Amino acid sequence: MDKRIRIPDTDLAVFPIGLGTVDAGLLWDGKDADAIFETYLSQGGNFVDCAHVYSDWVMGETARAERVVGDWLQRSGKRKEIVLITKGGHPNMKGENVDLHCSRMTHKDMVKDLNESLMQLRTDYIDLYFYHRDDLSQTVEEEIETMEEFVKAGKIRYYGCSNWTSERMREADDYCARKGYRGFVADQSLLNLGMKYFKGLADDTLAYTRGDAWDYHVENLRNLEMPYMGNCSGFFHIFAQKGEAGVKENPYYTPGNVAVAERMRILRKRYDCTITQCVLGFFYHQPFPCVPLYGPARPEHVKDACGTLDIPFTDADYEWLLKPDI
Repeated sequence: MDKRIRIPDTDLAVFPIGLGTVDAGLLWDGKDADAIFETYLSQGGNFVDCAHVYSDWVMGETARAERVVGDWLQRSGKRKEIVLITKGGHPNMKGENVDLHCSRMTHKDMVKDLNESLMQLRTDYIDLYFYHRDDLSQTVEEEIETMEEFVKAGKIRYYGCSNWTSERMREADDYCARKGYRGFVADQSLLNLGMKYFKGLADDTLAYTRGDAWDYHVENLRNLEMPYMGNCSGFFHIFAQKGEAGVKENPYYTPGNVAVAERMRILRKRYDCTITQCVLGFFYHQPFPCVPLYGPARPEHVKDACGTLDIPFTDADYEWLLKPDI
């Protein structure tokens, strides 16, 4: 497999698996973080994904994941070797009674988040900056112009969206075409092997790549799909270890996904591969390019995930894995 995916009409060429950092500062920091980043780079990786909100839901530190990434960039001096991503405009996750429907995506909010992200990451610019949510009370024109302001100031190079509807993305695309802007170069939304049969998640501010959103990505290859939660909340790993008793509270626990998990044993034997590789292989057999985000806990997890790119899975493998014969 080609080890770089170029985003159309940009100079960004990214490794097919992004290094997710949602656990940075929680599961790994300092020397442990160095080991994860360096292992990823040794596999050919060049794409580090973060967010200003990671992981403010845990008391004690604000924007800790960006701080961990910034610490590594400062120690290593490897800023120019990576495509650096972060996101702003997420609802406030601090304190009690968090309300994810209370938007904070005004121009003032975005300026604050971006400036704080630059400080935490110890860098002068972000390669690809995302709106982490959308605010339907604002026009797409307002939101695009905020990003264009950041581009003109040299603080970001390109911008994307996360958890936007296909309708809003099309509106933004149309506006950018009229204005001569490059517009959104990537979309982060939920897509994974278990999504066909899962129950859905409690957070209704998340967007799924299905239905019209699926059609949007088939038709709009200039907006690269970057799926999050690609590991299906650990469902297939836990099922393999503990069976149905271990996954009864998992949102992916359905008869359909149990059937997929059973078939996966055959696929693993066929290719002598791991569960992670089966789960991530799904993304490279879609009708549009995908660059999934993968958050490791240890360096060996990075090697396992990157090994997916060397396994000759086929479209037919995943059609069979997901066939509706339950």
